[in-house]
Amino acid sequence: MPCYHIPQALTAQQTNPPLLELQNVVVMRGARAVLRNLNLRIQADEHVAIVGPNGCGKSTLIKTITRECYPVVSDGSRMAILGQESWNVFVLRNLLGIVSNDLMAFIASEETGLDVVLSGFFSSAGIYSNHHVGAEQRTAAQKALAQLQVAHLAERPVCEMSSGESKRILIARALVHSPRALLFDEPSNSLDFTAHQALRASMSALAKSGIGLILVTHDLSDIVPEITRVLLMSHGQIVADGTKEEILEAGKLSEVFGMRVEVERRNGHYYLWG
Repeated sequence: MPCYHIPQALTAQQTNPPLLELQNVVVMRGARAVLRNLNLRIQADEHVAIVGPNGCGKSTLIKTITRECYPVVSDGSRMAILGQESWNVFVLRNLLGIVSNDLMAFIASEETGLDVVLSGFFSSAGIYSNHHVGAEQRTAAQKALAQLQVAHLAERPVCEMSSGESKRILIARALVHSPRALLFDEPSNSLDFTAHQALRASMSALAKSGIGLILVTHDLSDIVPEITRVLLMSHGQIVADGTKEEILEAGKLSEVFGMRVEVERRNGHYYLWG
């Protein structure tokens, strides 16, 4: 029987495909191209921040990854998630945990913390009559609540939670099915200082646990020390890609945000002001 040598690099690529591969991707919102010929590769275990001003295409990129938006089909354009170009959306959403402010707007105010977390198994905004919740799912939901230190919110309605508490519930929901990566879309919006600190601590702990993080933000203070790679976006394109030290400097950020800014680094965190 012949013996074939498989290159180690090829084997690793097949067994550990990138989380995301985009090649010349164009995404339209109405008549406007929001993402324009985007090229991007993110490994499954990377911790990456995508930074840019409002309207630059950051959130559309997240919605493209989660299949809420779809690229224009054209020659030379390709999009693959975990090595696959075609996905059942419900299967994909079990592999990617999404923490988005948009989601909370669809959750009924009377839903409890436990119901919100359980809804992650069904990619829904709540638990409905057609959903069957098994004992294993309930146990996993309780575990996720405990991991985020919000087990005491299991029976509390969403309408009685603070912004910080509801944000932790959303992270627990994203974690409940043990995803390959977590996607955070502007996670600190509407949070006060204490809740923002708690969010950053949660993100750091998750990064240290080995799960991949993709953070979309315009606020540099969201970028926890465990994030090592930063992408700058402007007008639907990635204009810079590198380490935090290379990218988070005043010159590059001033150009992207269209105004003179200053950057300060303190205890592994970055802060931006004009």
